[in-house]
Amino acid sequence: MSDLPELDVEPRVAAMLPPWTETMQYIRKSPKRAPVEVLRAAAARGRPVVQPRCGVGGHDEMRTLLTTLERSARPGILTITIDSFTRLKQFRTAAQTLQREPADLNGYPLVTHGWRRGRELNESVDAPIEVRHGSPDPRELFAVSLASGFTSFEGGGIDYNLPYSKDVSLTRSLAAWAQVDRLCGLLAEEGVIVDRELFGTLTAVLVPPSVSLAVCVLEARAASLAGVRCLSIAYPQGGEVHQDIAALRSIPVLARRYLPENVEIFPVLHEFMGVFPADPDVADALILYGGLTARLGGAAKVINKTNQEARGIPDAQANVAGIRTAALACTDLLDFVRVDEATVEEETYWLQREVAELVEPVLAAPDLAAAIVDAFADGRLDIPFSASVHARSEVIPKRDATGAIRYLNPGRLPFSRPTLRRNEQCLRVDRASLSRRLIDEIRSDINFFLHAERRFQADRATVECPGPATAGPGAAASSGGVR
Repeated sequence: MSDLPELDVEPRVAAMLPPWTETMQYIRKSPKRAPVEVLRAAAARGRPVVQPRCGVGGHDEMRTLLTTLERSARPGILTITIDSFTRLKQFRTAAQTLQREPADLNGYPLVTHGWRRGRELNESVDAPIEVRHGSPDPRELFAVSLASGFTSFEGGGIDYNLPYSKDVSLTRSLAAWAQVDRLCGLLAEEGVIVDRELFGTLTAVLVPPSVSLAVCVLEARAASLAGVRCLSIAYPQGGEVHQDIAALRSIPVLARRYLPENVEIFPVLHEFMGVFPADPDVADALILYGGLTARLGGAAKVINKTNQEARGIPDAQANVAGIRTAALACTDLLDFVRVDEATVEEETYWLQREVAELVEPVLAAPDLAAAIVDAFADGRLDIPFSASVHARSEVIPKRDATGAIRYLNPGRLPFSRPTLRRNEQCLRVDRASLSRRLIDEIRSDINFFLHAERRFQADRATVECPGPATAGPGAAASSGGVR
């Protein structure tokens, strides 16, 4: 695809690609539903589709994994997760590892396998496939993905740089992703809609919702100006249901406020990305909770977890079970569940105010990309616990008594006095005392659902092994129990 418009790729990769016209013909003739069609249908039904994470090195193994998940769980959208060598454009190392031992790769090396094998995967399942990766410069990967017929592609110049890479400049990553988005704009003009998903999950560690949404708004604005017409804005489940619902419901509101009218927006929930419970029962409960949160928040899609997350890469059957569990929460079986709408409304107001205070000064600048770079350099935009030297990581998040994520220290984020006062009121912490145990407190907040697991296990142990005072056949009767 040496005639690929708008996209500068390595010559040796370009030489292996099919002509642009052939790629367009292949995509147009595909009998499969496009990702955007699946998302539209889910949004119209008010029921999120479920998408698993999955990616292995070997081609046959990848195909088997996809077909197994589709046959056994029927997810709405499937995934090819890319290996870390390919993410960093280390294509030679990816090829050597694939030849030596495919199982050593932590994902599918699509560039190495090539577009013909990509099409084999695409044609092996009925569901559309999204490419998920983590690359600050995805141009070669996007070219091969497109030639494979994949029209859903995750990432952006901020969210696939600062959480993952140590020293890739934002100027470089934003420029690389701008080429991808301009090509998506050209495709849209020719009737091919690429779903561009933005990874609001970021570091996945105590990410304040307004940071997640602010990054996505800025990336979405840049993408829409480049011509992108379909954006999935992904938000990471924090764990407090009212805050999470408020964040999901805010996505279309923020889109109407800051994006052109001709851009379709789909809210997406990533189920809890933090430390996962090891107990399968508790893990399954958390997966169900995530699916329910997605539905109540109006998400079009939920990316599920499995009850083997705490043990490493899940096997296919665990992924099947995770898809089914998340999907169960999105059915009408749990339509009776309600939340405190007044609390959601309050969270929504403050969350949208925080996002406005973060993004509006940046959006007011004449050069959006340069303004984003400057804002991160100054700390007016920031990501907690970032791996990158290009983010200050001065923000310190903290859970309040309800489990909602607040700003213990906002760093240099340009919040107004009312916004800062509200965070203080929610936290109600003794800062002098907290400073002596801050690391322990942060660790405890990160392990939020492990504490729930321990409480569950303690309660189960009490039920299964009652003490002498409650044991025996007469205990239930004497304590008012059912006979």
